[in-house]
Amino acid sequence: MVEQSTRYAATRRVTVIGAVLNVILSVAKILVGWIGHSQALIADGLHSLSDLLSDGLVLVAAKYGADQADDTHPYGHARIETAATVAMGVLLLMVAAGIIWEGLHRLMEPQRLWQPGWLALSITVLSILTKEALYHYTLRVAQQLRSPLLRANAWHHRSDAISSVVVLVGITGSLFGVIWLDAVSAIVVAVMIGQMGWSLGWQSMQELIDTGVSPEKLTEIRDSLSHAEGVESLHQLRTRRMGGTVLVDVHILVSSRLTVSEGHQISEAVRHRLIHEQEEITDVTVHIDPEDDEQHTPNARLPLRSTVLRDLQAQWQNIPAAAHIEGVNLHYLSGQINVDIQLPLRINQSLDEAEALSQRFAELASQVPYVRRVQVYYH
Repeated sequence: MVEQSTRYAATRRVTVIGAVLNVILSVAKILVGWIGHSQALIADGLHSLSDLLSDGLVLVAAKYGADQADDTHPYGHARIETAATVAMGVLLLMVAAGIIWEGLHRLMEPQRLWQPGWLALSITVLSILTKEALYHYTLRVAQQLRSPLLRANAWHHRSDAISSVVVLVGITGSLFGVIWLDAVSAIVVAVMIGQMGWSLGWQSMQELIDTGVSPEKLTEIRDSLSHAEGVESLHQLRTRRMGGTVLVDVHILVSSRLTVSEGHQISEAVRHRLIHEQEEITDVTVHIDPEDDEQHTPNARLPLRSTVLRDLQAQWQNIPAAAHIEGVNLHYLSGQINVDIQLPLRINQSLDEAEALSQRFAELASQVPYVRRVQVYYH
């Protein structure tokens, strides 16, 4: 997993480079669009300005999203990136609406239509080349950092490059006499911007409401868990995304005869296995079950140890050997409790006497309704 400090430094570097280029392109496209009479190029310049604002959002989100977990944010601050991505989506939708509105007004009033020149065509070609290069650079860093916010910013650059292609078509058409094509190109650019804004905002909203990973990824996780040593089956497998990471919760079924420490060891092995095999996964919470409780919890109303021991001692009070009990293990299974007790072998004179004593413990314990059986172990 990429360290947060490294993540922020890389994000900052690629975003600053993008911001500088966006400033230059925005000013150039708006000025040349005005001078060269191209509504589509001005719209493209405004699109680049929205890129500049999104770069600022990326920097702020990356800085605070890189903060370590604290008492009030035990899972860290990665979702600051997600919230910023939603903001970027809304921004794109607003930009798209404004461009469409202006373009439709110009089409309905032909006297307001502009006819761009070769200067506008030249800056459009330069914009296409620059933004496409910036898209590839930003996307490569986003994939290295697994950052959905940087990926969103990369696609913002790509949408700007694609929109410039549309502008190129519009300007070229206008140069050859189809003067309304520039305004139509501006509207097409706006639709593309709006579609990208909706896509980014919707995906990030899904993350904010804890939408799980894809069915394919869930199958991979399930298969990995199923093949882990000591895991008999699993249920209640849940996932959620946080920034570029995935969090997993799962219940695994292990043998009911395992010790607590061995069950814990299996859970730790499962956790490390998932984190090692699935790069996106950074945190796994494993719940150990001695039996499948997915559909119902038969042991929910059974008493805890203090009550169980009190009820058993009430039944065993006339057995002198009960004073020598050295340990009691309780096994909660299928709505009843199996009891194991440990006694020193020296309290019996013979094996027959030990068997008789064990039988007596079991018979008296059967009077307790929630006790299934009692097993006596001598040592």
